[in-house]
Amino acid sequence: APHECGFSLRVIRRRAWTKKGKRKKVNGQRKRGRVNVMGALRYNDKKRVCFMIKKGNSETFHEQLKKLHEEIRQEWINLGNLPEDFREKGPKIIIILDNASYHKKKDVIEQVEKELPNIRLEFLPAYSPDYNLIELVWHSAKEYIANREFENKEELEKVVNQLLN
Repeated sequence: APHECGFSLRVIRRRAWTKKGKRKKVNGQRKRGRVNVMGALRYNDKKRVCFMIKKGNSETFHEQLKKLHEEIRQEWINLGNLPEDFREKGPKIIIILDNASYHKKKDVIEQVEKELPNIRLEFLPAYSPDYNLIELVWHSAKEYIANREFENKEELEKVVNQLLN
């Protein structure tokens, strides 16, 4: 299910283990910068696909759906199937989404129905992001990054990319 997440250059302080009576010092200046990711997690084998994005909007969402569709199509072809059979015989891809406004834009939904017939969009109930499994991936990545300082956006992006892909 494609979903977006942001990772900030600002040091995020979390709880940490220390010796009794000691306090952990976390250095970190206020830095501006952010790495945004759109990712998907396949339910049956937990395979994940994550793309770095500039920002979450309807155009980016549509582009990432096309990339995801193509990745699944290539995977299907690599299993020995014919490319021309994908539309009819390929896997049906159900994308479970939160209710972000750009996920529900009418023109995006129409484009997906027209261009990506193997994809069907389904929406979670309002205010229930915990039903989306990729939230666990985001949480783990953010916990790993917490209490760490990054010199620049590129360094943060490299670590996020290693964690998620």
